[in-house]
Amino acid sequence: MRGAKQAAPLALAVLAVTEVLVRGGDARGGFATVLLLALASTLPLALVLGAEGVTRAGATLTVSGCGVLALVPFRALTVGGIIAQLACVYVLGRTGAARPAGLLVVPYVVIGLTGQQGVTRAVAVLVATLASAAAATGIAHHARSAALAHSATEQAFADTLLEHAARGERARIARELHDVVAHHISMIAVQAETARLTTPGLPSEGATRLLAIGDTARTALTEMRRLLGVLREDADPGVQRRPQPGLGQLLELVDESRNAGGAHTRLIVSRPVAPLDPGIEVTAYRIVQEALTNARRHAPGAAVDVELRYGSDDLAIRVRDNGPGPVPGHPGHGLIGMRERAASAGGTLCTGPAPGGGFVVEARLPVRAGVLHG
Repeated sequence: MRGAKQAAPLALAVLAVTEVLVRGGDARGGFATVLLLALASTLPLALVLGAEGVTRAGATLTVSGCGVLALVPFRALTVGGIIAQLACVYVLGRTGAARPAGLLVVPYVVIGLTGQQGVTRAVAVLVATLASAAAATGIAHHARSAALAHSATEQAFADTLLEHAARGERARIARELHDVVAHHISMIAVQAETARLTTPGLPSEGATRLLAIGDTARTALTEMRRLLGVLREDADPGVQRRPQPGLGQLLELVDESRNAGGAHTRLIVSRPVAPLDPGIEVTAYRIVQEALTNARRHAPGAAVDVELRYGSDDLAIRVRDNGPGPVPGHPGHGLIGMRERAASAGGTLCTGPAPGGGFVVEARLPVRAGVLHG
């Protein structure tokens, strides 16, 4: 490509010199002057094609100025010079310099309108017409390239938005699977184990079936955790949609957990209860739900206290069990999901061993005063 850009101006220069030699003394002025104008109106095209900025602008003005000077007063504008002039205005239009491309045509228009009748005026009109067409072609190509680039940018932006939405949806599905489906599967496992151990006079076949139900539920939980790992691999945890439950259903959740696990579970509420923003309520509900699920899974039979403390600035949540404490090397998706939920609501969450034994989950969620006191 670079070789072609260098060869084209050289070929035009050879063509112009040949034309000057053939025409001999037909042109006005000395032979050396005409020959110099022929070279100056063609060779700088190499810089127009290969350079940019000031260098290209200077080369373009050289080609155009020498072409006009060769036409008036020397009447020695060559075919090579005309082609070089057309190439210059096309390149300017193609690179987005529409106004300079148009200005290069103006001298030929002026000569065509004001010059004396004859060959000079006819050549000026011809060059003005062809140069205008070349400039328009270059401008059209530039506009089309810009439109294609803009379209590609818009498509890339749309693809990014689509990917972001897909990641957010995967994060939402992962949370809902873990918070809802895993919650109920865990209850199935606990109820099956409780029934097998506490039902008096249970036939051995029934105990075997209950044991199989519990094993199947635990296997399902394991497979679900693997699925959640895939969903979370590249999902954006900051995108979520609000589920329906709120703090109004918290007592039902505590009763359900107590009935499923057969352990003592109580709900403690401090300070007057006030309606909160639906997003805060659903986040609080899901954190408590996950904390109860973890307690049943890792501390079966342990007593659990769920405490809510309504404040003017935040809602404090504390879920504590008296089980064996943290499971070493097992952060779990549940704890990750709770932290994500708290962070997405602008709050904080911490977990760890409880004073005196057991495990505690503590969260603080900001309260929107306009909703709380409205």
